[in-house]
Amino acid sequence: MSEHNVSTATFHAYFGYRDAVGALRWLERAFGFETTMEVPDEQGGISHAEMRYGGVAFTLFSDRDGYDRPVRKGDTVGHGMYLAFDSREQVDEVYRSALAAGAESIWEAALSEWGNYRCRVADPEGYEWTFGTHRPGS
Repeated sequence: MSEHNVSTATFHAYFGYRDAVGALRWLERAFGFETTMEVPDEQGGISHAEMRYGGVAFTLFSDRDGYDRPVRKGDTVGHGMYLAFDSREQVDEVYRSALAAGAESIWEAALSEWGNYRCRVADPEGYEWTFGTHRPGS
């Protein structure tokens, strides 16, 4: 891959939510995401929506097919979203906000054994969100 291709690449995730409209509002309230696009479907759900927080962006849609959700083994499902913040205070703030919105705590905000100050919560549909101070790849 050329250097040009690497420097212009972006990475985005997508999620199917059974209650996508509710998920949009919850993600705004709990984590401070901004909905930048919301296209309804014919059944009152979401055909396509986009959310962002700073340079982070992802899409979501209404899960009409009942996609399988990962099962926890131990305290986590083994994958999820990770957002890097500039400070411990930001991690603490989003953790408090998420819990106030009804998120399930998986890991309280704390320093990991390898130096990342982080927390992890599960949203109402079981997706795991980790917020920390370590910036992967830097």
